[in-house]
Amino acid sequence: MATYIVLNSFTDQGIRNVKDSTKRADAVRDLAKKFGVTAKEFFWTLGSYDVVAIYDAPDDASMTAFGLAIGAAGNVRTQTMRAFSREEMNGVLGKLT
Repeated sequence: MATYIVLNSFTDQGIRNVKDSTKRADAVRDLAKKFGVTAKEFFWTLGSYDVVAIYDAPDDASMTAFGLAIGAAGNVRTQTMRAFSREEMNGVLGKLT
């Protein structure tokens, strides 16, 4: 499974309904399962992004489809980053020779 970090910013709709934010996170967790994605953590944050989420997904296509489904709900805009563990990064670095 690959790990993804998703930075979320509330849309106008999302901030108008901010009181439902934790309930929406529960719904996102359930939605993720339909795409074979596991929602590991949600963090509500200060600064440029409102929520940071960590997911595990079997592949980029599954994560992309899931991300599109989140976006279609209209509450957040997302920026998705593929994350590499230390072990995975050592494998990548090993290919540099």
